[in-house]
Amino acid sequence: MIAWIKLDTFISFLIVSIGLGLAGGMSVAEIGLAVQKGIGGTLGDLVLIVGFGAMLGKLVADSGAAQRITDALIGLFGKKNIQWGLALAGFVIGIPLFYNAGFVIVVPLIFMIASSAGLPLLYVGIPMLSALSVAHGYLPPHPSPSAIATQLNADLGKTLFYGLIVAIPAIAVAGPIFGRTLKRFNPKPDPLLFDVKPRPAHELPGLGISAVAALLPVFLLTAMSGVNNLFPGYKLIELLADPNFSMLVSVLFAALVLGIGRGLSMKRLSKSMEEAFKGVAMILLIIAGAGVFKQIMTESGVSQYIAEGLKGIDISPIVLGWGIAAIIRVCVGSATVAGLTTVGILGPLLMQTTVEPELIVLAIGAGSLMFSHLNDGGFWLFKEYFNLSIKDTILTWSIMESIVSVVGLLGVLVLNLFL
Repeated sequence: MIAWIKLDTFISFLIVSIGLGLAGGMSVAEIGLAVQKGIGGTLGDLVLIVGFGAMLGKLVADSGAAQRITDALIGLFGKKNIQWGLALAGFVIGIPLFYNAGFVIVVPLIFMIASSAGLPLLYVGIPMLSALSVAHGYLPPHPSPSAIATQLNADLGKTLFYGLIVAIPAIAVAGPIFGRTLKRFNPKPDPLLFDVKPRPAHELPGLGISAVAALLPVFLLTAMSGVNNLFPGYKLIELLADPNFSMLVSVLFAALVLGIGRGLSMKRLSKSMEEAFKGVAMILLIIAGAGVFKQIMTESGVSQYIAEGLKGIDISPIVLGWGIAAIIRVCVGSATVAGLTTVGILGPLLMQTTVEPELIVLAIGAGSLMFSHLNDGGFWLFKEYFNLSIKDTILTWSIMESIVSVVGLLGVLVLNLFL
């Protein structure tokens, strides 16, 4: 329905779920309750995390913090190692920013840096965009990994920590190393897009404040869980270790230091955060639809049937989760849909395994990034901004996404050996 009829993703999930419930022998009343339970159970844990994540990304982008971080890292790494600086900048910016918003923010920076440094556009661009893609597919508070972690009862802090470890080789190979092979491509983007003027330095927030605001969710989600285990019983630490409250604190901190502290009114900040939440409304609906699909799969017995059928297959659940997500990604195009559908299909099997659930989240996230092509919005964003042919977009963007996916799987498998 999504790929061929082009029907809305949420409606497609709903129709298929209702049909599956009827085919599985459920009554209409049972299907109705399952729909409510699926939506409530999925969104209940995610609305605040995804919503606050969108608000934080908006504050970081609008304040110029993203440009300040990029400028500093380029200055630190120098022209010779500019790819590594851009990869790190893309990763730092990508943690709080949702993919499409992050793409629109970093592309002007890529054009500006390529022009001023006299370097090939894709040589500069691919490292930054690969890092954005990894953050989108692997790391909470992004919608897909957050939703997958919730449905597999994985710890968000651990998922983020392991994701940071797996992200390093994925970004290194798909970004700077692969980017060095792309000097032969010479795209000619729209001159109006390419002629980007940076914001004056005096208009940008300080580097320290920019970095702290962008990375505060990472610190709170990873460090506070460990601190809470060491010092149990302290309510403040327990609050900060909770993903919902840690994201709230991050947003309030960013609003204070990147907004009010720089002269913006509370009215303007509230309006900006409201717009940010509107931007993720459809993503939340997609997640809700996937939650309904998973619930119907479970209550109709289909998931258990699939799990029983797959028990005899001698394959790691990490590889299985990655493979199913990769197939759905190639067919449907959306990384979010691929990841969430995989959990719906394999949920009971994946929850019965002895493998750490956080690693399965990362494996599915990596699989959901596999070979972006003509049915993926990200493919067209890249093609149109860089003014490439479809063939050249496949040879650059699609291959980069495939490398991110495969290296991510290998990283999870290696990490599994030590856990």
